[in-house]
Amino acid sequence: MAIDTSFLSQLDRFNLIIRKRVTSNYTGPRKSIALGRGIVFKDYRIYAPGDDFRAIDWKIFARTDDLMVKTFEEERNLVVHIIVDFSASMNYGRPITKYDYASMLGVGFAYLAIKENEKFMFSTFSEDLEVFQPKRGMSQLAAMIHHLNSIKTAGYSKVRDAMSQYKKLIGSRAMIILISDFLIDINDIKEALYMLGRNHEIKIIQVLDPSEKDLNITGDLKLKDSETGNKIRTYISPRLRNQYQKMLDEHSAQIEETCNSLGMDFHLITTDKPIFDAFYEILK
Repeated sequence: MAIDTSFLSQLDRFNLIIRKRVTSNYTGPRKSIALGRGIVFKDYRIYAPGDDFRAIDWKIFARTDDLMVKTFEEERNLVVHIIVDFSASMNYGRPITKYDYASMLGVGFAYLAIKENEKFMFSTFSEDLEVFQPKRGMSQLAAMIHHLNSIKTAGYSKVRDAMSQYKKLIGSRAMIILISDFLIDINDIKEALYMLGRNHEIKIIQVLDPSEKDLNITGDLKLKDSETGNKIRTYISPRLRNQYQKMLDEHSAQIEETCNSLGMDFHLITTDKPIFDAFYEILK
């Protein structure tokens, strides 16, 4: 299914809200990390596709085999980071899959960034992380939509590994939107969230299909794990449904509790919610 972008015009009434806790070491206009020459050296970060090869520190590469680029401080708008899970479990749901819905949310946030003339960086992850350099404008949005439409959901959701890599790409000021079903070990999720830290505006969005949220199925069924391919035959009784519901509610509650402790916003959205209503809930 191709991503439906007809909803974007509905978002014109929304604005990204950047809270005061997204701070900078400087006063005056907003600052962020950008590459440049003749300005103050700030730090190193891992090389990403689209970076200038001239910025690579080859001495570090010779010692570590890691491609690292130098970053410098200069006056820029902050970067909006949009990270979408495309693991196999995201290919669940009808008439719209969790992946399609998550992609629409990601595209919507990118559109809002463009409205405010902010750069946005978009990335996808399952077992590996794929990153695209931050840019402004509709051409970057078109590239994002093409990428999201062209890839197929596959593999495991290794959110902890992905965030371990991704944190090296985040500058001093950022808005980060991480979208996944988060149907993985809670300890991996907690570690991933702690890696992102407290110094940014971070929105964690859990996307579930309504049938996952409420388990509105009963009887003798054969179930298949979309990521491992394992199959089990079971009987879904009212008691099992209640146990499942309790476990899922506790899982989501632990994610929300971790987010609250880190000053992050947590939202659980089901794919039957109109996309406009989802943005209203997230940005209100």
